[in-house]
Amino acid sequence: MPRPDGRSNDELRPLVLERGANPYAEGSCLVRAGGTLVHCTASVEPGVPSWRRGSGQGWVTAEYAMLPRATSERTSRERNGPGGRTQEIQRLIGRSLRAAMGTMAFGEYTIRVDCDVLQADGGTRTASITGACVALADATAWLSRTTGVPDPFGCLVAAVSVGVVEGEVRLDLAYLEDKAAGVDANFVMLEPDRFVEVQGTGEAGTFSRAELDSLLAYGERGITQLFALQRKALGR
Repeated sequence: MPRPDGRSNDELRPLVLERGANPYAEGSCLVRAGGTLVHCTASVEPGVPSWRRGSGQGWVTAEYAMLPRATSERTSRERNGPGGRTQEIQRLIGRSLRAAMGTMAFGEYTIRVDCDVLQADGGTRTASITGACVALADATAWLSRTTGVPDPFGCLVAAVSVGVVEGEVRLDLAYLEDKAAGVDANFVMLEPDRFVEVQGTGEAGTFSRAELDSLLAYGERGITQLFALQRKALGR
């Protein structure tokens, strides 16, 4: 069955990483994955959470939000704090970025990464992680230049969705595919081959070990391509 956008099953959506999209932030990246558009900024702030004070260690955290008209119908702003889905996603982004750090010994600073979804067409959490990594790398480089500490960034982290749609394993699901998926999975990896997170759910059924292996294989191949695009954006 052809995909809505004509891609092959193992093909990523066109991905653009616009590094330095925000001139005010210490690090930033505007990421476009097909029809999904996320603005990622990394801000370096003095101070750390109370439980970390006096340790000499820094902290990396993330926040995630969607604009009201990021989707086909307007959704209300989360004025009373982030809802359950938002909290889940921003915790995932934060965990992924902390895994990418080589050390937290960069002084008592917090690097706060904001991922704001301007337009959503599936894969907003995975696009956020991939773009946020670029923003984080620039923010840690800024911190190193400013304070003289060695750059604490460790390695690239990227993420992608994979699913089973109409009995076929497909990489990097757009919204219509995600909505129709019988199995939905998200993978987060550190370069070159370490997993940070493996999420897989049988939305409308179950899946076999062979299907899980196929999902993992598609995900790994896709993320390897994302690493190359991140390196190109960062000039590495």
